[in-house]
Amino acid sequence: MNRDWHTPFERGNGNQTTTWQACTAFHEALAQSFPQWLSFGEAGRSDGGRPIHLGVFSADGEFDPARIKAAGRTVVFNNNGIHPGEPEGIDVCMALLRDLCTRAEARAALGDTVLVYIPAYNVDGLCHRGDTSRVNQLGPEQFGFRGNARHLDLNRDFVKAVSRNTWVFGRVFTTWDPDVMVDTHTSNGADYQYVVTLIPTQPDKLGGSLGEFLRERMLPALYDAMAQRGSPMCPYVNPVDEIPDDGIADFLDLPRFSTGYAALHHTIGFMPETHMLKTFAQRYEGLRHLVDSVIEFAVREGGEIRTRRAADRAAVAKSARWPLAWERDDSQVSRFRFHGYRALREPSRLGPWQRLRYDRGAPWVADIPYHDHYRATLFAAPPKAYLLPQAWAEVAARLRLNGVELQPLAVERLLTLQAW
Repeated sequence: MNRDWHTPFERGNGNQTTTWQACTAFHEALAQSFPQWLSFGEAGRSDGGRPIHLGVFSADGEFDPARIKAAGRTVVFNNNGIHPGEPEGIDVCMALLRDLCTRAEARAALGDTVLVYIPAYNVDGLCHRGDTSRVNQLGPEQFGFRGNARHLDLNRDFVKAVSRNTWVFGRVFTTWDPDVMVDTHTSNGADYQYVVTLIPTQPDKLGGSLGEFLRERMLPALYDAMAQRGSPMCPYVNPVDEIPDDGIADFLDLPRFSTGYAALHHTIGFMPETHMLKTFAQRYEGLRHLVDSVIEFAVREGGEIRTRRAADRAAVAKSARWPLAWERDDSQVSRFRFHGYRALREPSRLGPWQRLRYDRGAPWVADIPYHDHYRATLFAAPPKAYLLPQAWAEVAARLRLNGVELQPLAVERLLTLQAW
């Protein structure tokens, strides 16, 4: 491999992540050197006025989203750096695109699947570098900041769409209508033996045949693939009580989060959460294994995913009621073989409290309760239409960027309506 294509992570000591400037220059150089496969350019501007870039890799050089979707090709979307203090996805994306551009076997394995990616979404947070905003995280040496230029958490903004970043994301997502999305993150909280944990789109909330496919086929395949790659994975460690020993539950990804937003579009979304108490090099390797596993599955099963997405969309359009709220269904609890550490409670040195600590010298393996089902608790009948006042121009703009068709009333009409 040409030395010029080594990333900052690969050139460093295993504990360094790229800057925004170096990341952008790297992808621009790849696109200039391999224009037959890679398109890279500005998708829009952030709240801080910086460009948010979008890349498209297509092994046959077709970069037009309308023609790609019309041809029935699978689209995988990779978003990185929504929280720039959790940066390994940014570095993994650089190496992934480098490999696709420089290795014929990687392009052949991709087939006619198209990879669309945002190398660094929260560009303003990425430029706000330091080493203290995630003080317990094991590397890298410096990293970006969680908030964007307006100190918004962009992974809480997908439905309300306050940030200009979110508007850019919405246009990209609606234009490309991806079949599968991977949005990369780093977790914190409990300690355990895994490097990679996974938040998928919650299968019951995704619903339909796609939710069934995700639970019964795609997730088991990803867990098997990660184990075969030497990176065994577990569900996101979301304890039902205080520690994982008592059981964990699926994370309810509401539409303010990226995977919940993806579910509104009948897109299977994954939010890998690598473990902050593992080294940056371990997190980087585990995340690369996960991204590769998702792409490999999407290439193999893309036709099935697209068929089920279309069927579910048609079914929802004909449905007499739509679910609006969800709760955990504790009548359906499975088991997950979990690799953890013994939890200890000790007197705190800061006052009259107890401190929770995990003892890495006491690993354990046991089948723990896994609450992986949710049920809908509130439904609404779909209306024939909503009437939006002309004064709500920003609401109309948000609807349009998400692909909702609006029809202006050309003349005054008397309507009988239900007000909200």
